[in-house]
Amino acid sequence: MSLDVDVSTGGLRVPLARARAAAVAREALRGEKVRDALLSVTFLDARRMASLNKRHLGHSGATDVISFAFRRATRADPVIGDIYICPAVARVHAIERGVGVREELTRLIVHGVLHVLGYEHPEGDGSVRERSPMWRRQERVLQRILTKLP
Repeated sequence: MSLDVDVSTGGLRVPLARARAAAVAREALRGEKVRDALLSVTFLDARRMASLNKRHLGHSGATDVISFAFRRATRADPVIGDIYICPAVARVHAIERGVGVREELTRLIVHGVLHVLGYEHPEGDGSVRERSPMWRRQERVLQRILTKLP
């Protein structure tokens, strides 16, 4: 059993080391009792994220995170998924939340992992999403990771 996480920056300067991004994803998976996974985390510029958002979700503009998961035939099969994160959008959200960009990028990795695992939240404005069970779970996982990983 293994938790394999590949992180790609696509040539972008990302204020979170690739090794730390992988460690965050592995910690989130461990926290959800996942023992076998293949996960990719890719950081994209706003133009590429907007294209991905339009093509796969039908939404205009860049978003902060998009996740895709392969359906597992059985619970014994590994978790397989892809997470795409846009640091430019993360910076805007970090400022709005009054947190550092590294913390916001960590939050987005956790958010993406939870989506890959099948968690969902309601669409709509931030207050609706931030009251959802998924968001509360995300924040608990995030706090545990921020405490555990210096």
